[in-house]
Amino acid sequence: MAIRRSAAAKINLCLHVVGQRADGLHDLQSAVAFLECGEWVELRKSERTELNILGPKAAELPVQDDNLILKAAALFPSHCQTEISLHKTMPVASGIGGGSADAAATLHAMAALWDLPLPDVAARLSLGADVPVCMGRAPVLMQGIGAQISPLGALPPLFACLVNPGRGLSTARVFEHLALKSNPPLEPPPPVAAEFCAWLKRQRNDLQRPAVAAEPRIADVLEALDAQAPLLARMSGSGATCFALFETLAAAQDCAAAIQARQRSWWVASGALLT
Repeated sequence: MAIRRSAAAKINLCLHVVGQRADGLHDLQSAVAFLECGEWVELRKSERTELNILGPKAAELPVQDDNLILKAAALFPSHCQTEISLHKTMPVASGIGGGSADAAATLHAMAALWDLPLPDVAARLSLGADVPVCMGRAPVLMQGIGAQISPLGALPPLFACLVNPGRGLSTARVFEHLALKSNPPLEPPPPVAAEFCAWLKRQRNDLQRPAVAAEPRIADVLEALDAQAPLLARMSGSGATCFALFETLAAAQDCAAAIQARQRSWWVASGALLT
């Protein structure tokens, strides 16, 4: 028996850095949505646990012991030996939670394959700050260091184009460029979907400016997205992937096609935000 689970791209629609804790971790507030990008894991019971990576981005992610998928599998009892295949389509170190989404999908698949409960939130958080939020697919509000997750509320139908310039970007490097660690918090999300886009435009990604300083190609991506007249164009997470939001799927797909035609080496995806 094989169990397959998809891993959706995480989009930080906004991200406010509101403080830094004594242990050095940052307190964040972020509205998060997800986009299906064709990445998945498939698991089978086996005599030993092993990971195989295939797909268009497989070369960017060699199999190593510190892979989050293997760490996720190791949270289950030692008898749960599993053969895991990852179909890799998202770029690595790109600000859209690829590794965290893979780990979350692995946790779901392991629990189903072995008929066991999911590890608790503390165990999920041990894999990385984005793993808890990637356990679901609905829009959420993420706060603190990643463990505080609540429903975001009603969103209008929205469609996204994601673009990455083919440059990996270390989150630690971006935070090193962040001059101010205590910034104004998010405004409370609006109670009705009709007000969501106006609310979102008033929010920020506090990591966008330091990320551009660390990787100037991000500014080129944002310029290319802005040229397609979106509702909003912004960087996701710590970059280097950026997104543009549109009211229709056709507009998001047209944006993706126009950018891909001009920048064939860039990674581009489009689709509807998951609800």
